[in-house]
Amino acid sequence: MSEASMLFSITVPGSTANLGPGFDSVGMALSRYLKLSVFDHDSWLFEAETDVVSGIPSGTDNLIYQTAKKVADDFGKTLPPVHVKVWSDIPLARGLGSSAAAIVAAIELANQLLELNMTDDQKLFYASEVEGHPDNAGASLFGGLLIGLHEEDKTHAVKVQHVDVDVVVVIPFYEVLTKDARDVLPEDFSYKHAVSASAVSNVLVAALMTQNWPLVGEMMNKDLFHQPYRTMLVPELSKVEHVASLKGAYGTALSGAGPTILTLVEKGKGEALKEQLAQNFPHCEVDLLTVPVEGVVVQHYPVNQVKNVL
Repeated sequence: MSEASMLFSITVPGSTANLGPGFDSVGMALSRYLKLSVFDHDSWLFEAETDVVSGIPSGTDNLIYQTAKKVADDFGKTLPPVHVKVWSDIPLARGLGSSAAAIVAAIELANQLLELNMTDDQKLFYASEVEGHPDNAGASLFGGLLIGLHEEDKTHAVKVQHVDVDVVVVIPFYEVLTKDARDVLPEDFSYKHAVSASAVSNVLVAALMTQNWPLVGEMMNKDLFHQPYRTMLVPELSKVEHVASLKGAYGTALSGAGPTILTLVEKGKGEALKEQLAQNFPHCEVDLLTVPVEGVVVQHYPVNQVKNVL
């Protein structure tokens, strides 16, 4: 098949969710990416281009196809077959939004192939419906920071496009599956405990909206919803928090369900923190990320134009 038959590409950022107490409702885009390069073909084919996605299904059992088909079915249309090359540096099952990025990319794939002209609200609703909550999906869709609520018939979202902070992540090489991370959570809270946990979350959101980063960090460390229960799954969490605090970081939290640990630090100081954490945690990948202001980006290619863009 010729490279000249390329139709378009879809690039989607990864994301982090929760930032501590913003459980299932706060998401932030991160500068790790999933890219789909879409070509004409006579049957559905998914081809991995990086080791991160080397084990993905190559046919219609792929999550991207299944999600795109759901959108097509709801619109009463049939997806035309395509060859999709999948490039990603978002590690799987590490709490960096790999599945949400795939879902968002799949919705855009259906939107482009079928010329559905979906609104942002429609895309967010579909992504939240598949994911179960809007945090990762909304951040990947829009970029920046998103606070959201998904209900049966509507998804509500408040967006903050520009986030002026450095993000350092410590990524252990083991996986924590979302199901396992959910299983360690309590089935219910007492009323008193729920009020306290919600108050911490409320202050986090207020601090995020006003970009009061020292207060954001303080609230990240006070989470009562999930981190106290998931610490047993990620032994590095408390150690990273200690090292980062000594270096003046604002705050540290599990990224999503983990095991990735995310630290926020003053803009311009991320590189120094990255170097320190890399020394302290040589068994983990440590990276300095940014918060992209753009979410999904679609690029169309004229017929016979050959491009192979990351």
